Amino acid sequence: MNIGPHALANNLFVAPMAGVTDRPFRMLCKKLGAGYAVSEMVTSRRDLWDTLKTSRRANHDGEAEPIAVQIAGTDAAMMADAAAYNIDRGAQIIDINMGCPAKKVCNKWAGSALMQDEKLALQIIEAVVAACTPHNVPVTLKMRTGWCQTHKNALSIARSAERAGVQMVTVHGRTREQGYKGFAEYDTIAEVKAALGIPVVANGDINSPEKARDVLAYTGADAVMLGRVAQGRPWIFREVAHFMATGTHLAPPLVAEVEHLLLDHLLDHYALYGEFTGVRSARKHIGWYVKTLPGGDAFRAQMNLLENSETQLDSVRAFFQTLGEKMDRVPGDVAAKAVNDKNQQHQEEASA
Repeated sequence: MNIGPHALANNLFVAPMAGVTDRPFRMLCKKLGAGYAVSEMVTSRRDLWDTLKTSRRANHDGEAEPIAVQIAGTDAAMMADAAAYNIDRGAQIIDINMGCPAKKVCNKWAGSALMQDEKLALQIIEAVVAACTPHNVPVTLKMRTGWCQTHKNALSIARSAERAGVQMVTVHGRTREQGYKGFAEYDTIAEVKAALGIPVVANGDINSPEKARDVLAYTGADAVMLGRVAQGRPWIFREVAHFMATGTHLAPPLVAEVEHLLLDHLLDHYALYGEFTGVRSARKHIGWYVKTLPGGDAFRAQMNLLENSETQLDSVRAFFQTLGEKMDRVPGDVAAKAVNDKNQQHQEEASA
């Protein structure tokens, strides 16, 4: 599969999730089988570009190509400037955010709120494409099925986007009104795929190898995008890839491998965020890794009290060494899926 001039390793994508898909997480998912990953959304507000938060989001040091950056905003000229800003910092693909349901984003008429104003949405798309075309940088679009159940206009926007030069569309099978509640529907995604000549990506509730297979078959989509299921389980991508290739399940990872993956992830995380912020922002990642593991809840409560990287690393080592004395491998797909389903409703602020 290609996005413009960029050939992808496979059709298993990492969804852009605010506060999650930073450079260390994207690199880990790519290492473990994801063919493509999109950054956290970067604001189009020029006055925020020099902030530490934005500079971290625009950091792609050592990341495998292609480098894809998602931008968010409500003004066409500002979005075009944001595209150019990120291209100057290494972006090879620009993704437009019209899918984020978070209130703090939609209240400013960004994210999925743009689906309420198709004229403005198209102005933004055209401006971003015009800014990217001279650099041979493809533009992609991520959106929802619509604003609400009575106003599903993903098909209309997708058609306009394709005519304007967008080279790939991702559709999350929920309306903004749903947030992350209820269940994703795939009929709208199938309609978009049937109508477009560019690649279409299916997103929403894809939390197992079987679900990835079934959604691809039902929608005819070119790729699937996985989000929350990869939190604490970045090896889901190689599990899906193995299942797609063989029809059989890959054995869950060894406890020792998960320990090494998490420790390496933490070291990369500290390097990006520094000691103080890194230790605190790493807590959620550690919590996701251990949630399905025996003793995980108690460990998470204890770990959340630690305030420096050395003790945090030591506690992770001790937890996994003790766990390794009880079992060789971490629990498999069923346990991870159950936890993921239980916590979907609590993740509204996490995903774009």
